Amino acid sequence: MNSPDAEAAYASLLDALRRGIGGREVALVGVHSGGAWIAERLHADLGLSKPCGFLSTAFHRDDYGRRGHRGLPAGMKATELPFEVDGADIVLVDDILFTGRSVRAAINEIFDYGRPARVELAVLLDRGGRELPVAADYCGGSFPLAPPSNYVLSKVPGEQRFELRIETGES
Repeated sequence: MNSPDAEAAYASLLDALRRGIGGREVALVGVHSGGAWIAERLHADLGLSKPCGFLSTAFHRDDYGRRGHRGLPAGMKATELPFEVDGADIVLVDDILFTGRSVRAAINEIFDYGRPARVELAVLLDRGGRELPVAADYCGGSFPLAPPSNYVLSKVPGEQRFELRIETGES
């Protein structure tokens, strides 16, 4: 099975955002880590004036109770929202939309910082398999993938490009 072309999906997502946000002053917020990479690149390509934000879903995950309070997972960065969340027009950016649980956790994290006027969702890929009623407002492409396989996004070292691969096995 071939992986989708990450750069083609990114170009499609960028085009959808350009059309969708028009002249609105939006704040991009990337979900660590893949969504943060995409948000940084989108922010530069769109030339947005509000600073880009980043967030961790670690404390709002629905498996938090089983995992307990251990702080952020190794390598996970903390939430950083360098703008006023109250009344903001936010576009939440993630890499792969699957069950919808990460999006739910991300929205809960945003609301810990204030009440935005609007939250829209932009994703590089929608792989299907939703468990919660979540849909992307902006999507680079829809590429269904059955569990236990997963898409894995990576940055090409030293370049502003992404690559996707498919990993098989348990998630």
